[in-house]
Amino acid sequence: MNANPTATGRSLTPEQARSEAALHDAVHGLFEREPLSSAAVAFVPWQKWTGLTALAGLVLALVLATTPTLIALTAVSTFVYLITLADRLLLLARGLARDSILHVEDERALAVPDSELPTYTVLVPAYNEPEVIGDLIDAVSSIDYPADKLEVLLLLEADDDVTIDAAEAAGLGEVCEILRIPPADPRTKPKACNYALHYATGEIITIFDAEDRPDPLQLRRVAVAFAELDDDVVCVQAKLAFHNGSQNMLTAWFTADYALWFNFLLPGLMKSSSPIPLGGTSNHIRADVLTEIGAWDPYNVTEDADLGVRIAARGHRTAVLDSTTLEEANPDPINWIRQRSRWYKGYLQTWLVHMRRPVMLWRTLGTVSMFRFTTLLAGTPVIACLNMVFWLVTLSWILGQPAAVEEVFPAYVYFPALICLVLGNSTILYSNFIACRETGNSALWWACLTVPLYWVLMSVAAIKGTYQLFANPSYWEKTVHGLAS
Repeated sequence: MNANPTATGRSLTPEQARSEAALHDAVHGLFEREPLSSAAVAFVPWQKWTGLTALAGLVLALVLATTPTLIALTAVSTFVYLITLADRLLLLARGLARDSILHVEDERALAVPDSELPTYTVLVPAYNEPEVIGDLIDAVSSIDYPADKLEVLLLLEADDDVTIDAAEAAGLGEVCEILRIPPADPRTKPKACNYALHYATGEIITIFDAEDRPDPLQLRRVAVAFAELDDDVVCVQAKLAFHNGSQNMLTAWFTADYALWFNFLLPGLMKSSSPIPLGGTSNHIRADVLTEIGAWDPYNVTEDADLGVRIAARGHRTAVLDSTTLEEANPDPINWIRQRSRWYKGYLQTWLVHMRRPVMLWRTLGTVSMFRFTTLLAGTPVIACLNMVFWLVTLSWILGQPAAVEEVFPAYVYFPALICLVLGNSTILYSNFIACRETGNSALWWACLTVPLYWVLMSVAAIKGTYQLFANPSYWEKTVHGLAS
């Protein structure tokens, strides 16, 4: 076997050289090719100085004109709440239409001859998750797709001995290929997927988490969808739901949350041609386009949402498919906050990255889509943080009616804020009821009634994620799986 010398004088076999090149590209590729598209740097200089200038101006205004400044901030926040609420209702209305989501019936999915199906690569990243290996074997075995056209790569960090040992002991190598990822920072899912792309052979790439239970016909449905859709559709996102939604109060809230997001809001976004923040799993992407747009950002902790925006920013589209992958809803509040805070931080990362060239993005997306991109990715975590502030203000008014609160809410601010409080919260509660009813989760009505308690957890997670954006932007907080009872 031939050996290649490295810069350090070591001799590498061709396979070792390939692995080192793949690892370098997985970690540094996007940043080296398109530095402005990478979250390796959280804030570019102009963003940093703009933010600091705005903060200094706000502090100065609060010192020189405290009450008028607080009134202005409250008025702006109320306006943002109102327009965001109105747009979410519009998306919900569009998502309720039957034609808002792609349907590929079983008969059509099974009618395609095996010889006409595209080759497929399924990436399954896992880290320190020996407890879900058994589930993975069942999930992979249940996929209905010709074996000679299906490649399943289990992505494990090379030093994750506990998961590697569990996979080998379970005989997982018989149903998929175990690909060992050389240890390197950042220890993130997108880095592992980028590495795997150098070994993937499929025309379509998808990701399943190790604990996922995908619809057995999902790959066939996606193949039919791609064959029928326009060429500018390069990604198909399947729906995500939970198999343990009734385990406890938290999983019930989480199930209602997902039911609304994947069944109505994402289809509403698809129908309006707005960017779709992808879910972390079951997104199916044409391999050639994935390579063209730079694959995943290893420094973005919601690489899925970032990829969805990057797809739209390149003039491509994403479709939402009526095929469900079942996941495990997080039943532990601390574990859930770790997961959700990472999502919120990643949403802010993604917004900051794509706003480095705002004019270019606006020209590609258009005004309405640019607005939705901002309200979804920046607005979602920011509003969740503001909720805590306004809840505390409301509580202080209920307990003591301090004069300072009365001064900040003159009539022209108070009544729109009251509309937000009463009409806005009622509308969101009703949306959750609709989502649960239409997805067969009517038994979770009690979770819809008590969802304001869930919003408190969301606010805590948003505050934590926002803090981490500044303190440790690319840190990936690991979510513990295998807690479902």
